[in-house]
Amino acid sequence: MLFDLDGTLVDSVYQHVGAWHEALTACGIPLSVWRIHRKIGMSGGLFVRGLMRELGRELDPDVAVELRRRHAAAYAARFDGVVALPGARELLATLTQLHAPWAIATSGGRDVADRTLALLDVPPDVPVVTRDEVAHAKPDPDLFLRAAEKLGVPIEHSIVVGDSVWDLLAARRAGALGVGLLSGGYGYDELQSGGAYRVYEDPADLLRHLDEVGIRDPDA
Repeated sequence: MLFDLDGTLVDSVYQHVGAWHEALTACGIPLSVWRIHRKIGMSGGLFVRGLMRELGRELDPDVAVELRRRHAAAYAARFDGVVALPGARELLATLTQLHAPWAIATSGGRDVADRTLALLDVPPDVPVVTRDEVAHAKPDPDLFLRAAEKLGVPIEHSIVVGDSVWDLLAARRAGALGVGLLSGGYGYDELQSGGAYRVYEDPADLLRHLDEVGIRDPDA
C-alpha cells in the first residue's frame, strides 16, 4: 500500500489551505478559500500555476518563489494544529503486523514530511518518498512509482491510498489501484469518478475494511 500523507494519514489539509490563503493575500492575490482547496495535493509549483490559470494572469517568477516561501512559513506556524487522522497509527501498525508492505509518498518536501511523520510513529525502515526525490509531483505518477520501487513491489500490484483527485489521477497513470479517503474534503462522487476502487471515510474506516482491498490476516 502506498499512502499519501496530508489529508490521508494526518489532518492537515485545512492548515495548508489557510497557509496558502495567507501567502496569496500577502502577495496581493485575492482568491477564495474554496478555490485553494481544490488544488491541495498538487506540488507547490503546479499549485501556483493552476491558480494563476484560473485567475487568467501570469505570475512573476520572483512572486511565485515568494508565495511558496510564505506558504511554508504560514504552514509551520499552524503545525501545532496538525494531528494524526483517526485510525492512522493503528492502520499502519496493522499492515506491519500482517507483513503487508507499505510506503508513504508525499508532494511535500523532506523537511515538512519529517515533522509530520513523527505524528505517526513511522518505523525508520519504511520507505518515504518526498517531492525532493522525483522529477514531477502529483498528478504525475513519479512519487508512487518511486515508492513501489523502494518497496520492491510492481506498481500494478500496489494500492494507492489518497484523499484527493490528484492522488487518484497519479495512481491511474502509474497503473496502480486507487482507494480514496474522504478525510481531505473531496466528496465521495468526486473520488469515485476520479478512479477510486473504494472510498472510505478515513484511515479507521479503511482499517475496518482491509479485506475489501485484499489485505488478509494469514492467521485468521
